Amino acid sequence: MLADWLIYTIFIFVILYLTIMLFYTKALYEKEKKSSAIKQQNIKDAQLLIRKYRVQLQRAIGDIDILTEELNKVRNDIKTLRARNSQQRLENDQLTQKIKELEERIEALI
Repeated sequence: MLADWLIYTIFIFVILYLTIMLFYTKALYEKEKKSSAIKQQNIKDAQLLIRKYRVQLQRAIGDIDILTEELNKVRNDIKTLRARNSQQRLENDQLTQKIKELEERIEALI
């Protein structure tokens, strides 16, 4: 009878221990599951932000390319205007020289 009582007691303690370990493991599993879900959501949020900033970066790079093209066009226009200005100065100098010559001829005739 003592042996039966001892076996039943040990059996009950083993069942209690296993039950406690079951709930403990279940709690750990649920905690890990929640943690994993949070990590997955954080990863999705990070991927979304990366896509958003990638699109913004591509737009900015495109804008920079457009601005660079416009800057090059303006530089070429400035070079053209400078060349035209130089040519017009030369023509203006020639015309003023002709005017002076004509004035000298008119004065010589008077």
